[in-house]
Amino acid sequence: MLKCMDAAFSLQRELLVGCMYIAGTNAKKEERNGRPKMSEFDDENKGIKPPAYERIVLKNVSEYHYLKIYLEFEEAGISLNPVDFKQLIISALKRLHGEVGAALPVDVLTYEEKTLTAILRVSNVGLVKLWSALSLLGSYQNRKCAFRVIQTSPFLLALAGNSREMVLD
Repeated sequence: MLKCMDAAFSLQRELLVGCMYIAGTNAKKEERNGRPKMSEFDDENKGIKPPAYERIVLKNVSEYHYLKIYLEFEEAGISLNPVDFKQLIISALKRLHGEVGAALPVDVLTYEEKTLTAILRVSNVGLVKLWSALSLLGSYQNRKCAFRVIQTSPFLLALAGNSREMVLD
C-alpha cells in the first residue's frame, strides 16, 4: 500500500514539474517533508510568479436577441393570423417610437394561432424598444389585450426549454 502511494506521489510530482515546464516557468523543486515547494525560482526569473488563471468573459456574442411572447386578450376565443400578429407588433412599435420604431427589423420566427404564442428575433440595439412597445400595448381593434414576455435570450436554443415548466417523474 505504501509503495503505491509513493508511486502515485512521484507521478504527481512529475506531472507538476511537467506542467510548470509547459507554463514557461523554471521553478526549482525543493524537497520539504517529501513534497515539492514551488515558491523559489531560478536566478533569471527571481520574483516572477507563474501565469495565473485568466477569466475571459464575452459580451454581446450574438447580434440578435430572441423573445418568446404570447398575446393575452381579456375575452376568450380571439385568434389572429400571422400577418395580423406581425402588424400588431409593428403598430405597437409605431405607437411608442414613431416611424423610426416601426422601421425596426423584427422577425417572427414561429407563431401558433391557437395559443397566440410566438418567438421573435430582434437586433440587440432594438431589444429595449421592442420590449417596451409590447409591454405598453393595451388594445387591438378596441379589445383589451397585453403581450407577455415569457423568455428572452441571445441564444435561440435557450428558448427551446423552460426549467420552470419541466415535469419531473
